[in-house]
Amino acid sequence: MTKRTESKYKIDRRLQVNLWGRAKSPINKRESGPGQHGQRRKKPSDYGVQLMAKQKLKGYYGNISEKQFRKYYEEAMRRRGDTSENLIGILESRLDAVVYRMKLAITPFAARQIVSHGHISVNGRRVTIASFMVKLGDVIEVRSKSKDLAVIKEATESAERDVPDYIEIDHSKLTGSMKRTPKLGDVPYPVQMEPNLVIEFYSR
Repeated sequence: MTKRTESKYKIDRRLQVNLWGRAKSPINKRESGPGQHGQRRKKPSDYGVQLMAKQKLKGYYGNISEKQFRKYYEEAMRRRGDTSENLIGILESRLDAVVYRMKLAITPFAARQIVSHGHISVNGRRVTIASFMVKLGDVIEVRSKSKDLAVIKEATESAERDVPDYIEIDHSKLTGSMKRTPKLGDVPYPVQMEPNLVIEFYSR
């Protein structure tokens, strides 16, 4: 097992949720926290509840750095409308998130790797930055030399999850786009996400 996989599953155990809804998650058969003896649980404070909400959302998108996540919060605050919904829209517009939603990768971590290794193009241009912000109508495509990659074939054929309706994808051509910016209720999270608590955390 790679260090990244161990880290990913440690996130599941620390948060006590199957964050990505995967059958392989150890939380399905192990209820203790990470570490040799697990961790004792106590009722969290309001701050602890907000922190947990932030950790879940950060972890779900491939464990985004704190610096980057705070930038998304600040951008969500600048935009008109509901700040928590704005935050979800920003996170779902990341290129690695769109690649994951298109079922071109099994996990957000795999989606990030596929992008950083240069297998994805946006509007015909190769993009290797996972945090690249996708605009509505941008054409996302697996580059021709990468279309036979086993990891991509495995993802497109997986029955673990469906493509949400705000994403358009032609798996025969491995090309697609984001049709609209999703709201919280549109995003198929396997666990309950509470972006409002994330906003409260940063507003303290």
